[in-house]
Amino acid sequence: MSKAKILVIEDEDLQYEIYEDSLSDFDVFRATTGSEALQILSGKVPDLILLDHILDSGEEGLSFLADFKQLLPHVPIVIVSGALEVHDQISALQGPRRAHYCLTKPVDIEALRKVILTAISECGETEVVKQFESLERSKRSDIESLLSRSTDRLSRQNHIKERLDDSLKRPNISALAREFRVARRTIIRDLQDMIRRGQLDPAVYPKWETDEPSET
Repeated sequence: MSKAKILVIEDEDLQYEIYEDSLSDFDVFRATTGSEALQILSGKVPDLILLDHILDSGEEGLSFLADFKQLLPHVPIVIVSGALEVHDQISALQGPRRAHYCLTKPVDIEALRKVILTAISECGETEVVKQFESLERSKRSDIESLLSRSTDRLSRQNHIKERLDDSLKRPNISALAREFRVARRTIIRDLQDMIRRGQLDPAVYPKWETDEPSET
């Protein structure tokens, strides 16, 4: 199995060497600025981005966070920096174009490894797929519920029509509501629907041609 790829955006040579040594079971490659990282990302997609805040050429890592997320929204980002205030860390973890983790330097390598493994296995692409599947299940559930309600309504209306076909009397709304376990206004709406469809004679129920009960 090929190694997971990690783009480390870090300007300090010593810190990058620490990452290379401690993360040797990953395919680690480097950029020293956010601008360079964007150029690299256009040709090589990592499984995770490890981002420092203070970079070469006076660039700041957080300034590129939105660009990275817009370019590769499915790639998790772990920020590792000793130059961020608490409010900056919180800000980096909020919103649609956010990082997944924010660790402070000096970072515990074992803790970093655990975060990286979790981010690669459960965040990013996996997270997007789960969100999409959840959305599809929600939509399917809504559709099934709508179809079920529509089927119940048509079945109830057919039963009501059978009861009324041989009678010219006004129906007992309350009795029908109790029988079908619905609100009175639901029965009235059923009668209106059948009148509009031509299933019932509007002359028998002239009042309900115009009355529009509010839905529950």
